[in-house]
Amino acid sequence: MKPTVVSRDQWLTARKALLRQEREATHLRDKVNAARRALPWVKVEKTYSFESADGPKSLADLFQGRSQLFVQHFMLAPGSDHICEGCAGMADSVDTARRHFENADLSFAAVSRATVQDIEKAKARLGWTFQWVSSGANSFNADYGVAFTRDQIDRGEADYNYGTTPYAAEDLPGISVFAMNDAGAVFHTYSAYTRGFEAVFAPFNFLDFAPKGRNEDGTMSWVRLHDEYETAGPAPA
Repeated sequence: MKPTVVSRDQWLTARKALLRQEREATHLRDKVNAARRALPWVKVEKTYSFESADGPKSLADLFQGRSQLFVQHFMLAPGSDHICEGCAGMADSVDTARRHFENADLSFAAVSRATVQDIEKAKARLGWTFQWVSSGANSFNADYGVAFTRDQIDRGEADYNYGTTPYAAEDLPGISVFAMNDAGAVFHTYSAYTRGFEAVFAPFNFLDFAPKGRNEDGTMSWVRLHDEYETAGPAPA
């Protein structure tokens, strides 16, 4: 990193020019957010049963009495002990953030195809307390575009990210949002994949303000589980 060093007045001129761009981006983001909220809804007709440490849960149960639900499709595959570093980096911020958004009528759940035992082991290791359930016995992950069969992949029919991303695997990351009406019906309102949900990956948002940016040598090249960094401290209480 070799910066250009200027006087304070020159810096201020450059900073004001950037401010104009930042404002344009903010106003565009406001428009995109409004368009996202205005998307039509699709009624969820399937009955999903998820396994949890507290027993079976329906999709409606995951709302925890609220009318909105944010689902993180967490990559933790059946029979694998690999915890996705990117998924974990996003999840690290959830317990702090949900202290706020739960009071704005939004619940959170992570959903993986792994067993409840593997999920609880990962939660304990990384110090998380948010609800995290297993979809291993249902088609939830496949229905919402983050799980594909080997046959689909081999035939080039893994339609990840609405068919715009050629990368394919049996388990992939994403987010989905659901709403519940007063009658208790559940609706799918939104899903995003790849870079579509990086706004909730908090480390990137901090790094984007710093001179080195995301400091990557390939996408998320330095990201590890928070207890695997050389300077890793204890999990937050």
